[in-house]
Amino acid sequence: MNLCHVCGNAIQLSCSKCPFCGCETEHSTQVAKKEFRHKVVNLESGRPDVETALGRMDVAVEEAVRTGISVLTLIHGYGSSGKGGVIRSECRKNLDFLRSRGRISEFIPGEVFNRKSGSVKTFLRRFPQMSTDKNLNRGNKGITLVVI
Repeated sequence: MNLCHVCGNAIQLSCSKCPFCGCETEHSTQVAKKEFRHKVVNLESGRPDVETALGRMDVAVEEAVRTGISVLTLIHGYGSSGKGGVIRSECRKNLDFLRSRGRISEFIPGEVFNRKSGSVKTFLRRFPQMSTDKNLNRGNKGITLVVI
């Protein structure tokens, strides 16, 4: 088996195109399939200030990278005002920065974590174990999934 260099799905050695994302497989590499590991981290536990919550997020991401976690679910809450909290928006800004630096692969806001989303379909093909996650199709604005 090879892993597609674009979507990470296992593909047959004889395939010239990935059946999941359609990319050419000539650059695919022979790799053993990595064990799936998922972790949930509650950043809002104890009602922290923004700096404390962001510090928790940084530690969680670093630990996930170090220990081989595949997907991290961050619980940051939506904010008590009903308009979206500061922790939520700052976490996502930091995740965008980490993605631009190559520290994480991608992140999926909880409100778009549904089977109809194209990026989520790709995510679920890569991590089929997440198809039973309780947050799928719930529009949960208080979480973000991080692909390490």
